[in-house]
Amino acid sequence: MKDQYDVLVIGGGPAGLAAAVSAWENGAGKVCILERARVLGGILPQCIHNGFGLHHFKEELTGPEYAERFVNRVSETSIEKLTGTMVLSVEPPAGGDAPSPLYKTVYVMNPEHGYKAVSAKAVVLTMGCRERTRGALGIPGSRPAGVFTAGTAQLYMNIEGYRIGRKVLILGSGDIGLIMARRLTLEGAEVLGVYEVLPYPGGLNRNIVQCLDDFNIPLHLSHTVIDIRGDKRVEQVVTAQVDEKRNPVPGTEKTHDCDTLLLSVGLIPENELSRQTGIEIDPRTGGPVVFENMETSTPGVFASGNVVHVHDLVDYVTAEGLKAGASAARYARTGGASGGSLVSVRPGQGVRYTVPQKIRAENLDKSAEIFFRSTDIFKDMKVVVTSNGATIARFSREYMAPGEMEKITLPKSFFAKIGDEIEVSIRKEAPREEAS
Repeated sequence: MKDQYDVLVIGGGPAGLAAAVSAWENGAGKVCILERARVLGGILPQCIHNGFGLHHFKEELTGPEYAERFVNRVSETSIEKLTGTMVLSVEPPAGGDAPSPLYKTVYVMNPEHGYKAVSAKAVVLTMGCRERTRGALGIPGSRPAGVFTAGTAQLYMNIEGYRIGRKVLILGSGDIGLIMARRLTLEGAEVLGVYEVLPYPGGLNRNIVQCLDDFNIPLHLSHTVIDIRGDKRVEQVVTAQVDEKRNPVPGTEKTHDCDTLLLSVGLIPENELSRQTGIEIDPRTGGPVVFENMETSTPGVFASGNVVHVHDLVDYVTAEGLKAGASAARYARTGGASGGSLVSVRPGQGVRYTVPQKIRAENLDKSAEIFFRSTDIFKDMKVVVTSNGATIARFSREYMAPGEMEKITLPKSFFAKIGDEIEVSIRKEAPREEAS
């Protein structure tokens, strides 16, 4: 472990691997990945199903195969890899004691090196996300064994080789839960059904078809779990229909005999380190507010992947990591992006959030990509971009759902004729000629 680096990447999942490779390819001579797990790859090694890589590699891969491609690429470079390493804090430039006013200080714990302070010109945050647990939901009932988050169940089955249950009920229709419904069925378990509190599924439509429909597993929308019963092990789970305010409807309760309950009820960006660093957090995404180049509110600290906002495809995580890595390398070489006019991007009607939240037009190459999620299912609608009350772009969409991320692209030339804020909204409008 060196004392100084050009770029430090915190997290060795798909975003971190992509960021490190991109930083190295864009001229950062000293790059290091810090990963708290024993191996690189993040969540990918336990995702043994296929469907990865269709966008980035133009072929279908399993999670381990996708991770292996990037791990092998890292091994072909001079990028350092420190696994089993916990990052404790990231401090802004320390002034007189720092090697240069540009350097940030990262405090780490490592079995080989112990407690150590490492300096870096640029830092990329790629800590990923974590699952929402039973404690976050406040489900009533006893506390027996047999209640798992879907990702934990996936780890036990695919990595550790355990059978987690024989009769399973799944709460939440997130992608991992849908995939585990199929996985459990293939391993001989009986999946009673997937219960979703919202009136629409939370996962990708392809996972609904391939993991539920193809295996005759029922999906119950506008339903939730209201009680868990059992002594040492789950014995029964009680479900009920919910109204538009997500309150259980009396008289709709059903008791299910089962030994396992899986929770697939959402992911939370892992941002304790970001908050400790003083980075501005967007309450809509739960991740850092970022500029067009994935830089956070702290100069020289970048973020990408699920730590910024939860993605549905690892290919998009990779693309974001590549952008953050290239930006970090540029910062390490030149000391930062240029100033100039700043445009804020905010969600409007029908849009849950937008990323990036801020755009510096002078730093754009040819265009700005804006990612967002809808608040509901929409069909035959327009994505409308406005500034100062004037419409500057429209994009047609046949279908949008909260479980699938959307993207629009605005040419750099657009930013010469707009104000200091743009709004992205979803509207039903008469067909017009597309602006982009």
